Amino acid sequence: MLKRTLIGLLRSHETTGDKAKDPLLKTRYYKLPKDQVWEEVTAVLKKTPGYKLLHEVQNVGEILAERRTMTGRTQDVTLTLFAINPVKTAVDIYSASRGSMGDLGSNYRTIIDIYKQLDRKLAQYKIEG
Repeated sequence: MLKRTLIGLLRSHETTGDKAKDPLLKTRYYKLPKDQVWEEVTAVLKKTPGYKLLHEVQNVGEILAERRTMTGRTQDVTLTLFAINPVKTAVDIYSASRGSMGDLGSNYRTIIDIYKQLDRKLAQYKIEG
């Protein structure tokens, strides 16, 4: 975690993907249709304190949310859902802090927190790549 804080001195965004070096930032795959994963993701964001849903574009698969950190900064969080096939969906997250300074790793922690909640809720459907 110290490494992430040090990286966060300079960087104010974080993203997930298949090629991520950190295993916690790898794309998540669920054995469910995109519509069902969409419902679960929006439900998780609506129930989690501190998150505010701003925009949902279901046909594109994008959910935009806003989160306030303890220090009062605002993070813009974009979740992208991809239908790999009719019964497999991928979820990627991009989080960026507003302002010019680094985020001290808070975007990293935001992504990890969202993934933990999704993995807990969709545990029986989670699959590896």
